[in-house]
Amino acid sequence: MIVDTEVVTLSRMQFAMTALYHFLFVPLTLGLVWMLAVMESIHVMTGRTIWRRMTQFWGVLFGINFAMGVATGVTMEFQFGTNWAYYAQYVGDVFGTPLAIEGLMAFFLEGTLVGLFYFGWDRISPLKHMFVTWFLALATSLSALWILIANGWMQHPVGAKFNAQTMRMEVTSFSDVFFNPVAQAKFVHTVSAGYVLGAMFVLSISAWYLLRGRNVDIAKRSMTVAASFGLAAALSVVVLGDTSGYTVSQNQKMKLAAIEAMWHTEPAPAPFTLFGMPDVQQRTTHMAIQIPWAMGLIGTHSTDETMPGIAELVDTAKGRIGEGVKAYDAMLVLRRDKSNVQAQATLAAHDQDMGYALLLKRYVDDPRKATPADIQKAADSTIPNVPVLFWSFRLMVACGMYFIALFAFAFWKASKRELTRHRWFLKVALWSLPLPWLAIELGWIVAEYGRQPWAIEGVLPTALGVSSLSAHQVWGSLIGFIVFYSALAIVDVVLMLKFIRKGPDGLELWPASIEPAPIKPNPAPFTPVPLKS
Repeated sequence: MIVDTEVVTLSRMQFAMTALYHFLFVPLTLGLVWMLAVMESIHVMTGRTIWRRMTQFWGVLFGINFAMGVATGVTMEFQFGTNWAYYAQYVGDVFGTPLAIEGLMAFFLEGTLVGLFYFGWDRISPLKHMFVTWFLALATSLSALWILIANGWMQHPVGAKFNAQTMRMEVTSFSDVFFNPVAQAKFVHTVSAGYVLGAMFVLSISAWYLLRGRNVDIAKRSMTVAASFGLAAALSVVVLGDTSGYTVSQNQKMKLAAIEAMWHTEPAPAPFTLFGMPDVQQRTTHMAIQIPWAMGLIGTHSTDETMPGIAELVDTAKGRIGEGVKAYDAMLVLRRDKSNVQAQATLAAHDQDMGYALLLKRYVDDPRKATPADIQKAADSTIPNVPVLFWSFRLMVACGMYFIALFAFAFWKASKRELTRHRWFLKVALWSLPLPWLAIELGWIVAEYGRQPWAIEGVLPTALGVSSLSAHQVWGSLIGFIVFYSALAIVDVVLMLKFIRKGPDGLELWPASIEPAPIKPNPAPFTPVPLKS
């Protein structure tokens, strides 16, 4: 049966909406918790009450964000069964394992540590509570690790093999899945971006307090921590992003060619297009401003390795579709006669290309009956949306460069104790708050939209992963998610603004004074004077 493109489009829209919304909360959790650990460590080392109050205040905002992240994350996992049933059946043996471990990390380990963080302040010693906060920071990163291992496998499926009898992908090496270079590169790049967001969150809100002359002591200290942490994180994002880009050049060549709008193979080393207007119809980039050699050095880490262009990669896809049809035919033979030696040999020789034959399912019921025109359409479908990827990547990089400059300036002013000297800087820091979210969402679009038309790169087309639903059913769930998530967004914004406006001096979690009042010595005990007779 030819794929219902409306159901596919609606299912993708629903998952994209829920994923992008969920990812508003995850990076802030990843970044803010490490700053809590730093602040509490300073409290334990110095014994100063102000650092405990800082940890508790930012911990309130962390808790609101954490709760929203958990609530929005649960619905995403259920969608694999409701909207992507064939995807779950086809790759569930591989994808399900890291997803289950991530669930254990998020709901049991993180949940326990979050409870200890909030209810353990006066029940365990300051040193033990500090270790709880550090373990909570580690647990959030471990949770992210497992979900990114699952996502990394979608980008670069290793450690698994297709079983023609069960019609499923099955794990052959869990260590290969775990140590997948794409997954590891995505993990360090993603958590570093979360650190930048956490630092910007603290920096911006602290600037708001300083502009209003409120909570000055806490705001200055918070801003100093954010400037230091943010500068280190922003620099690491650039370095680790280069590593992530290199893995893309090795394993997802079409994605990288689309990001660069490289329509044809360029002589090595390829230039980087700083600005241009990609034209999909004419397959060219107008008004291109290029930096010689830059793309070759970034993408290949060499000066003599060529990077294939989109046209050449489409030709490669056509060849792989033809080889994949052979594997598809052999798979059907083995379904009827699993002892057929010739079919076993054919499938073993071409199984890496069978996913390309499945691209034809969008145009013809039986890939073996595809015409040259069908094959050409399937090959052309391997090109993702070039303008979206081209501009998303460049806006993301521009934001990254801006973060380095902003945090460097903040660090310089903090080191000279001049954070309140320039009101323009405080205003810039305040209005920069949305930018890390923008950069992170753009990065996620580049990673996921750039993988299309694949749900699993080279293995399972997105169009084949959907459940057997009608368009009306998907419309119903999509509208339901929009209403539910809109309500959650209102609750989140109201709660965040409420506690930010109250500030550390308005919350009733601790005394209002910054430092404890000096303890007055006990008066001398009353001694009765004996009466003279």
